Amino acid sequence: MSVRKSDYEIDSVYLERWSPRSFSSKEVKENTLLSLFEAARWAPSAFNFQPWRFIIARTPEDREKFMSFIGEFNQTWCKDVPAFALIISKLTSDSGEFRSHAFDAGAAWGYLSLEATRKGLITHPMTGFDFEKAREVLNIPEDYAINALVAIGYQGDKDALPESLRSREVPSPRRPVAESVFEGAFGESLK
Repeated sequence: MSVRKSDYEIDSVYLERWSPRSFSSKEVKENTLLSLFEAARWAPSAFNFQPWRFIIARTPEDREKFMSFIGEFNQTWCKDVPAFALIISKLTSDSGEFRSHAFDAGAAWGYLSLEATRKGLITHPMTGFDFEKAREVLNIPEDYAINALVAIGYQGDKDALPESLRSREVPSPRRPVAESVFEGAFGESLK
């Protein structure tokens, strides 16, 4: 049961999903891991273009490649992560610039994260890495945007984290709906 509370009735999976940093090194079975990408596959996208792509790392060799571009702070907690997924999105379609590539990739990430929660897994998205080094190391073409890197696995013990991170190992709150939703124009409160 989640410690988070919603303002309006929603499915509990939304409240249970959060981004822990303490990962167990327990391997995620292939079928379980790929079910997350199956969920992401069904996300909505403009013109059904599906601009998202995922580059995963689940072998020791591939995880080591990913660690080469992960920032120093994130390396302090993600050394035991059993799987990573780099989310990229295609910037162009046959018609030219594809303006909603990041929006659509974000929807796919959302679906992936919720399916992970349903499967008893945790995810932690991050942008604390060297985007250009990731592009180089993973041979990502220039017509793909790099959006985020996601750690995927099972939750570990918070005591395994550096002491400075242990107090942060709790679900974060959210601002009330009324502070995020305007009616009629920007800054206009709900009526």
